[in-house]
Amino acid sequence: MLSVSNAFDITQRHTLTLPTERVSLDTALGRVLREPVYADRDFPPFDRVAMDGIGIRFADLTSATSSFRITGMQRAGQPQQTLTGSGNCLEVMTGAMLPIGADTVIRYEDITVADGLARITIDDIQPGQHIHHRATDRRAGDELLPVGTRLGPGELAVAASVGQTQLTVTALPRVALISTGDELVDVGETPLPHQIRRSNTYMLRAALMTLGIEATLHHIIDDEAILAERLSALLADNDVLILSGGVSAGKADFVPEVLAGLGVQKQFHKVEQRPGKPLWFGTRPNKTVFALPGNPVSTVLCAHRYVLPYLRSSLGLAPVPPTYAQLAEPLTFRPAITYFLPVRLSSASDGRMLAHPLPGSGSADFANLLDTSGFMELPADQSDFKAGDAFPVWLSRTL
Repeated sequence: MLSVSNAFDITQRHTLTLPTERVSLDTALGRVLREPVYADRDFPPFDRVAMDGIGIRFADLTSATSSFRITGMQRAGQPQQTLTGSGNCLEVMTGAMLPIGADTVIRYEDITVADGLARITIDDIQPGQHIHHRATDRRAGDELLPVGTRLGPGELAVAASVGQTQLTVTALPRVALISTGDELVDVGETPLPHQIRRSNTYMLRAALMTLGIEATLHHIIDDEAILAERLSALLADNDVLILSGGVSAGKADFVPEVLAGLGVQKQFHKVEQRPGKPLWFGTRPNKTVFALPGNPVSTVLCAHRYVLPYLRSSLGLAPVPPTYAQLAEPLTFRPAITYFLPVRLSSASDGRMLAHPLPGSGSADFANLLDTSGFMELPADQSDFKAGDAFPVWLSRTL
């Protein structure tokens, strides 16, 4: 069997080669940029007034001169005006161009206005204050958004500010989520005593939606011929298949054999970990198949430790490192395999992140996931873990 790190590395060596596409700015939220965005002019493009007040020439300010005659107003969005004459000022608004001839802004809070005169009421005035000077943020031609940027609200605002009505992004993969098993019925059905409702694929679909990927849901019964027929069609129509169930060593676990018959090359089957030991991963030219164990906790763990990082890399996103936390209480785990411990995270008053182990009924305990922040990865070469020991946690929900 493979170690966790070796299994993860294998998945990362077989990421998809996805094409690019052009999308409108309105539909680009969450997409991954594949062409950089550059500044089309200086940021800001002019000396910008940063406070409502008056614009003066600093050289006119002396111990004997603290009053300035107001000769006009420079509003935001108006062409640049000119301050003329000694001892004069212009009222200026935040976001406006700094008038020609002015080099200092005094806030309204620091002046009094009466009879057309602005009298300065403070002594500490610095030349050039309250001015956002041209090109202090970026210069024309500077790269603003590099390739691999995931486009959030701030990034879209930057793209809009340089006139990018369309953006080049990674095309989203076509993904099918497939549950297997005769014991599963749809969520809208009433299960018989020997049946349960399907839930894993709904969890997986929600997880993939955090990457902007809209997956289709499918269910296939434990029949080898039907499984082969359905999987063949789904492989033809999709880039990635993610199966849940049918991958262990039971007499009805046909998935590995069927996939091999369809020309999907097994890259590995079984990982030295708990939960999720039967994880299967295989490839065909620019096609990928993850076959996850059907037990819910195993499915969640494998999704967040392997599947989502794989899809992130395929989209062109940088990996998300785990969160590190300290065990809140001691723990013993004897098998010499990597143990992914379900934990609830909390923040201590001294700034430490604490991981509280969650008792549960094993990998079938789906309800236990409601309290789970993520899975703490405990190394295979250690059995006794002390309170305060720090280990990586792979988050299964946003903190």
